Amino acid sequence: MGGRIQPALLGGLFIGVLSTLPIISMGNACCCLWVISGGAMAAYLLQQNQPEPITGADGALIGLLAGISGAFIGAMLMIPVEIWFGPIQRQWIEKLMEGQADLPPQFMEMLNRPMSAATIVADLIFRLVTYVIFGMLGGVLGVAIFRRKDERLKTKD
Repeated sequence: MGGRIQPALLGGLFIGVLSTLPIISMGNACCCLWVISGGAMAAYLLQQNQPEPITGADGALIGLLAGISGAFIGAMLMIPVEIWFGPIQRQWIEKLMEGQADLPPQFMEMLNRPMSAATIVADLIFRLVTYVIFGMLGGVLGVAIFRRKDERLKTKD
């Protein structure tokens, strides 16, 4: 288990940071790109630390661990990102929605609410569920892409 901590944390850092940064986080709209990539990166790093080929189960586990760490890292980063960029993002959305006469007033009121503990917890739960699923998928894909060939299976010519 000790050899899995560093790949899982690095994959999770990749997931958490890129999934939280404004504008860059929109990459997750494309099939959870950053989460799958972070799981694949964790599988790659795990393979680099081991001389024998890793299995699909290894990839799924390392992707799961990367997803969990990415969810917590992203939830922690969300607080300063919201403080610094939240007002700017709300202004952009308000300007985009100005011409929309059929929007309910509650929508604009919701945008201007400050972040609460309930928002942070709900975000963490959502991240945990989605990041674990897509992190595991990325880990399995990482095994398929980065797995070492088993030298014992090669035949002599």
